[in-house]
Amino acid sequence: MEINGEQVNETKTYAELGLSEAIMKAIGKKGYVQATPVQAGAIPYFMEWKDVIAKAPTGTGKTFAFGIPMVEHIDPACEDVQGLVLAPTRELAVQIQEELRDLCEFKEGVRTVCLYGGAPIDKQINTLKKRPQIVVATPGRLMDHMKRRTVRLDRVQTVVLDEADRMLDMGFVRDVTRILDQLKHRRNLGMFSATISREVMDISWVYQRDPVEITVRPVEESKPDIQQYRVDLDTREQKLDTIAALITHGEYERAIAFCNTKNMTDRLAGLLKMRGITCEAIHGDIQQRVREKTLEKFKKGELRVLVATDVAARGLDIDDVDAVFNYDVPDELENYTHRIGRTGRAKRHGVAYTFVANITEGIRMDEIVRNTGAEVQRLKYDQDGCLMLVDQPR
Repeated sequence: MEINGEQVNETKTYAELGLSEAIMKAIGKKGYVQATPVQAGAIPYFMEWKDVIAKAPTGTGKTFAFGIPMVEHIDPACEDVQGLVLAPTRELAVQIQEELRDLCEFKEGVRTVCLYGGAPIDKQINTLKKRPQIVVATPGRLMDHMKRRTVRLDRVQTVVLDEADRMLDMGFVRDVTRILDQLKHRRNLGMFSATISREVMDISWVYQRDPVEITVRPVEESKPDIQQYRVDLDTREQKLDTIAALITHGEYERAIAFCNTKNMTDRLAGLLKMRGITCEAIHGDIQQRVREKTLEKFKKGELRVLVATDVAARGLDIDDVDAVFNYDVPDELENYTHRIGRTGRAKRHGVAYTFVANITEGIRMDEIVRNTGAEVQRLKYDQDGCLMLVDQPR
């Protein structure tokens, strides 16, 4: 880990971070002892109300890195909104709220609310009337509430942009800057991101004051254990037979299949169901309550396969996904990294398959391998219809 450009190798337990009894009790209930690098780096500075910009890989505990100091700073006796977290997707916003709720469990009187589009706004307005001190929101829905004057942010002290790169890439720059401009009493701003893009730096330059820069690099021992395969097929029609065979013969109990379009996501889910594989799809056109119900079923093991688009699956925190299938080769390099990162979490072994059925997909996959430096083994069907490893050119 680097802090302001200097290498820092010190590891810390949560007990060494000077946290309150209530927070330590909440952390202990989860069975955590050792802080992750991004947590050990960010928490002390957040506690001192400093601005932080942190670059860390997905799955490194960023929510607790900002959530712990945010909850510590909340005054339960004050019913104003004191902490604000902005997230790019509904799924990530819901996940963040769940983790913050866990942290608040033993800190009496601290309430949270999650505001996102695709859900009834009246229900959210009623929750806001209960005077939550922490708001987790997607930028668009928060702007709706601000226009309706159903949320007041003039007492917000801590603001966090989670997955800042993705949020700005998705076109939320104007909403984010308008929201930040309204926070006159803000004491610190945290920006957490897997990559630091030019847009992220622009926000930092305008809204942060001497930020502490924390960089957590994916060192070998913390890299997820993911075996990556490229499956070369002669036609696109072979993809369905191949994914069904791999799921069945590989005995994968929980897998995620990624498609590039909402239409293909629905089609694949339907085709897998016809083959007796329990499966549901999630994408942006599916009602939020249905998506949440589907994710809950998947987490409980009631579904064997979740078929998803990139936006819908962003930020999913499910530790025991056995395999990821790139049914479509992703259009963007970054999406490949996020997709395969759904498996091999929590120090488990994972496997990722990418199906390549035409020249265009082959070119995209070659580019992904070249730019990520990933070790991807090639599989191809032999004349007997069995998948076999292809010797790699040296």
